Amino acid sequence: MSVGTFLGVMALMFVLELPDKTMIATVVMSTRARPSSIALGASAGFVVQMGLAVAAGGLLTLLPVHLKDAIVAILFLGGAAYLFFSSEDKEEHEGERRGEREQRATPLREIATAFSVIFLGEFGDLTQIQAATLSAKTHQPLGVFFAGSIALVIVAIIGAYGGKLLQRVVPLAKIRLAGGVIFLGLGVYTLVQLFTS
Repeated sequence: MSVGTFLGVMALMFVLELPDKTMIATVVMSTRARPSSIALGASAGFVVQMGLAVAAGGLLTLLPVHLKDAIVAILFLGGAAYLFFSSEDKEEHEGERRGEREQRATPLREIATAFSVIFLGEFGDLTQIQAATLSAKTHQPLGVFFAGSIALVIVAIIGAYGGKLLQRVVPLAKIRLAGGVIFLGLGVYTLVQLFTS
């Protein structure tokens, strides 16, 4: 995987996860527990889920090329639609609800709790679907895994240590719009490739 592609995947995963419910859950959990425990547990949950997503993307590569490209295009366009039309308030409410369930405990329990909240919250999440899609499209599962994992660990650290400040500086709605535009472009590009090849 080229450095440019690696950084592109990393940036895309970062932008997609910032306005997500699991990022909000990380912020909320860090107000009730040690930020270091939350950052560690959330990071581990993100990395395990990224591994599962990349493995799912590997299964997509077993399909015939045109069918795989059609599925990839639909997933990109579906991701764009989700980002453009899903409710900002709903994501924040869901993240706050997940994060508020837990009370202050030992560091090990806080790490386990953060891991569980993020691991369960990421099943079927947009970043996981797109990681699977990118893995299938690039045929570079390790590159997508590492780029996505690094981006999500950065999000976990930001959420645990400075999430509330970030939300005041950069509105989540703008982050979601940027992600939607990127996905729309990738979906259209994939469709053009599908019909011109």
